Parts: sequence; structure tokens; C-alpha cells
Amino acid sequence: MYSAQQAYQTQDSGARAGSIWKQIARDAANSSTTVMTRRLHLVVLALLIAFSSAPLHGAAPGSISGVVRDSTGVPQIGAQVQLLRSDLTVIASVYTDARGRYLISSILPGRYAVKATGAWFLPALRENLRIRSATVVNLTLNTLYEVMQWLPAEPRASSAPNDDWAWTLRSAANRPLLRWLEDGPLAVASDSSGKHRRLKARLMASGQQGAFGESGERISAEVEDTPSESRELLAHVDFAPGTDARLEFMLGFRQDLGMAGSVQSVAAVALHPELNVAGAEGLDQVAVRTWETIHLGDEVEVEAGSEEALTRLDTPSPETQTTILPFASVGWHGGNSAIGYRFSTFQPSASGSEKTAAQSWLPALSARNGALLIEHGSHQELGWERRTDRSSVAVLVYGDKLDNPAVEAMSHLPAGDSAAAIVLLDSNSGLLHAAGPDFSTVGAVASFEHSLPGGNHLRLGYADGDTVVLSSLPAGSPPAAATLRQVLAGLHPRRTQTYTISLSGTLDGTGTRWQASYRWQPADTVTPVAPFALDAAAPYLNLHLRQPIHLRPGSPLSFELLLDLRNLLAEGYRPYLLSDGSLVIFAQDQRGFSAGLAFNF
Repeated sequence: MYSAQQAYQTQDSGARAGSIWKQIARDAANSSTTVMTRRLHLVVLALLIAFSSAPLHGAAPGSISGVVRDSTGVPQIGAQVQLLRSDLTVIASVYTDARGRYLISSILPGRYAVKATGAWFLPALRENLRIRSATVVNLTLNTLYEVMQWLPAEPRASSAPNDDWAWTLRSAANRPLLRWLEDGPLAVASDSSGKHRRLKARLMASGQQGAFGESGERISAEVEDTPSESRELLAHVDFAPGTDARLEFMLGFRQDLGMAGSVQSVAAVALHPELNVAGAEGLDQVAVRTWETIHLGDEVEVEAGSEEALTRLDTPSPETQTTILPFASVGWHGGNSAIGYRFSTFQPSASGSEKTAAQSWLPALSARNGALLIEHGSHQELGWERRTDRSSVAVLVYGDKLDNPAVEAMSHLPAGDSAAAIVLLDSNSGLLHAAGPDFSTVGAVASFEHSLPGGNHLRLGYADGDTVVLSSLPAGSPPAAATLRQVLAGLHPRRTQTYTISLSGTLDGTGTRWQASYRWQPADTVTPVAPFALDAAAPYLNLHLRQPIHLRPGSPLSFELLLDLRNLLAEGYRPYLLSDGSLVIFAQDQRGFSAGLAFNF
């Protein structure tokens, strides 16, 4: 028999055991509830994600339509158009009709992509399209040859003058981007419909005075054609109505090569029956310049090419001279700064506003003792430029070796005169070109540009280096009565500095484009300082005006009044009286006047 104490202990143990089992049961129940709650949360979260990623079934269906064209704007028949999800899986597929149109209907609202494909074309892809109701998306198909031009073009400087007819062999600014789709093919990843085919024409009649190789009157016809984003053509014909055979023409072509850059070619021909030297009457010039531009990413640009020039004197035994003039440059652009190196062997002879004329692509000619010579040399420069939205600063150092620099003078020498036989003479204008002494020099060029209120621009410039001067006659020669040979013997190089200020802009209301410049230099300088400098202003005081006249707003036909005044104050003249009574006036730039009317179509 148990004692009372034993019975109490047994009862107490049973009570404790029951309490433990109850606690275990409660913990199990709480654990089961927690697991079920977590599972319920996961199910709700999965449902929310699924419903949020799918279009609403209760929303009204939408549609997408448009036209598929090629790069020239021609609608493409039978092109396949696919509607894709965000992961580029196909939802629907249709084909374009006889007008290049397509339609995909019953589309649940959401974000999609559209891809168009056609024979001989790369696919065109438009992504991240938000379709709600009726959405219009036009697509452009490009060939591989057209589309491989994805490197960005060099931005146009904000301070650069706006001149639609100053042809710069520019590259296409609107370029598609290539990418590989997940399913393999190469596609155009943006719609690059580009510009429509552009054809511009200009007819200009002008009269001028004080230009070498000009008869005083001329008629120019110019045609610019842009058949596609990757191609540009330009033709310019210039002839004098008062002569039998004087003619100048040029033909320019540019082709983008995608990642390789671009290739440019210019052919220029000038026929001058009025130019003569050493008894020969008539001179012909032909030049073909070809160069290639290579882009190495967005920061480095390389350009290299050469010009093959040929000159021919019309004599019983024609004298022909040929020369090859190479050039190259490399530039690095980083942020607002740029560093460049340039090598060149010649500088075109033309100056003024008409950069599309044939003379802009031909080297300068001169003569020494009756022998025809081509101005050329060896130029190397290293430059730095920093540009902001409103200003730019540029500094470069250079080294030149110049052969046969052309020196210009004015004198109405008869063609058979002994003095005329040793220089290149223009019998119409009375201007002559003689070859100065060869020389070498090193120097520096600096410029500062700033945008002014009202769309105007200010430019300051400085140049330092050797140039040819005509200070005095050789020792022992009479000061007022000398032969032309004695005067030319006084040409010699000397260190010189020049300073330039230039203002340009467009007048509000009238649209008049104007440019005024003044370049100071010593009066005895007869060739330019830093002759290979780009965009250098003409010597002394110059004024250029262009007044557009539109018949009606939006009309492609317009007129332009042109006025070009050079060396208005006739500064820098070096007059010499020859022993035969002739007056010869040397100057780097003779006073000139040019005016005309241009018709733009």
C-alpha cells in the first residue's frame, strides 16, 4: 500500500506530465498556424506578381499599324511585320500590302516591340512601344551597306557660320544603331527614316573686278544632290559669257563607309585662255583630290589623302607639269578639348565666300623667268582647342617649308612685252603672278571666338611667322626706274606678325547675313603669314553680304543678293615704276568688288 506522501507525489507527477503534453499541443498548433500563414503569403504574392505582369483582360483591345519603307522612302510590298513581347518572343505576324501598309489588331494594352523584315534588308526593330488603342508605327528597312554608319558625326560648332551652300562634305547626322537580337540576327535597333532625297540647285550671275583668272563677268550653276544619308553629290560650273573658252567646273562625291569612316573625291578643271606666260596663250588645270576619313570610336578621327594636279600650257609644243600633293591629319576629342596634328603639302588658291568653285580645289600657279611653277610645300602643325557653348580658344604651332610662293601684282603689261614673258599674266584683269623665293619658317597661330547676343559672332586672331616681303629694290638699282626682274629680285622672307578681328551674324527681320573683318599686317608683306592656316581672314578691310528674298513662306524658290568687297581701303600696295614706263603694284590682296544675284531652287 502506498502511503499518503507517495500518493501525493504520484498525483503531482501526473499533473506535471499533463501540463507538459498540453504545452506541446499548443506549440504544435501555433507552429502549424505559422506555416500555413507563410504559405498563404507566398501564394498571394505569386498571384499579385502574375496579375501585375499580365495585361488587364477587362481593358479594350488596341491595334498597331503603319508603313514599311526603304531608306529612299519607297514602300515595301510583302515585308513581314511581327509583334513581340518584351522578351522578343513573337505574338503575331502579318505582311505589308501593295502600299507597304500593315495592321495588327486585337492587342491587349501593354508594352511591346515591333520588328519588320524584308528580302535584301536588315530587320528594323522598335522597342518599348506602349500600345493602348490605335497606335501608328512606321518602319524603315536598310541594307547592310547603308546601315553601317553608326558612329556619331562630329558636332557642328555653335559659333560656326550658317551657310547652306558652303559645302563641307559633311557626314550624315542621323544614323541607325546596330545590335544583335537574342534569337541571332543583326537588326537596326531604332527607326531611322532619315531625310528624304534632297535636290538643290542654284543659278548665279555676277560681275567682279580684281580677281586673278577672271574676265569680270561670270555665270555659275550649282547642283547639290543627296540621294541617301550615306551619299552626297555636288556639281559646280562657272563660265564667263564674254570669252570663247574660259570655263571652270568641279564635281564632288562623298560616300559613307560605316565603321570605316567615309571616302570623298573632288575633281576640278579650269580652262583659262586669257592666262599666258613666255609666249604661250592659254593654260589648263586639272586636279583630282581623294581622301578617306576614319573614325576610331567617338574620340579619334584620322584623315589621309592626296591630290594629283596637272597643268598644261597651250604652245606648239605643250608644256605639261604634274605633281602629287599628299596630306593627312589626326585629331583627338575629349570633352570640350581637342588635340590635333596635320600634315599638308599645298593650300588651295581660291579665297572668298564661294568655296564650291573649282579654284577652291586647285593649287596656286606662278612663274619664274618664264617657267610655269606650282606652289607647294611641306606643312606640319600641332594644335589644341577648347570649346564651350559660347566660346572657343585655339592655339597651334607649325613648321613650313614653302616652294614657289605666288606673289600677285597689278600691271597692264602687253602680252608680248619682255616683262610679261617672265611672269604668269592674266590679260583680262591685268593681274600677274610671280614666284617668290623658297623659304622655311616656324611660327604660331592663335584664335578666340565668342558668341554675341542676337546670333552674332566675334573672332580674334593672331599669327606669327616668316612671309615674303618687298621692302626695297636691290642695292645699286634706281628707285623709280627698274626692270621687272630687278623688282622681283627684291623679294625676300622676313619675320612678321598679323592681327585679325572679325564680326559676323544675321540681322533680325531681314535675314541679312553679313561678315566684316580686318586683318592688320605690315604694308610690305606680299604673301600671307601662316599660309596653310584654315579659315584665315583676307588681309585688311573686307565686307561680305548675303540678302535672301523669299517669294512666299515655305517656297523652295528664293533669291539672294550677293555683295563681296575685298581690301576696301586698298591697303598694302607696293607701287613700282618700271623702266619702260609701266606701273606695277604689288599687294597680297588687290582691292576687289563682286556682286550678283543667285536663284535657289
